[in-house]
Amino acid sequence: MLVGMMPSLSPFYPDVRVSVRSRNRFALVSAIRYGLRRAGKPHDEIERFSQEALSVQDPRRLEELCQQWVLLEQLPKGR
Repeated sequence: MLVGMMPSLSPFYPDVRVSVRSRNRFALVSAIRYGLRRAGKPHDEIERFSQEALSVQDPRRLEELCQQWVLLEQLPKGR
């Protein structure tokens, strides 16, 4: 892998922590958008995240993309 092509170990916004219970793509994107808004991130960046995330079809790739943007914590599902 070339220098500069390596994936980042920390997300774009490491100060934004999002906890989710659902793996539903729309719930995940919504939770991250909310976290970004609460943290005062620029509207353009939130829209860029949304467009990228909603264009991904593979669930594993979606989770990787979300982790590139924020600290993502998967909570155990309710009873």
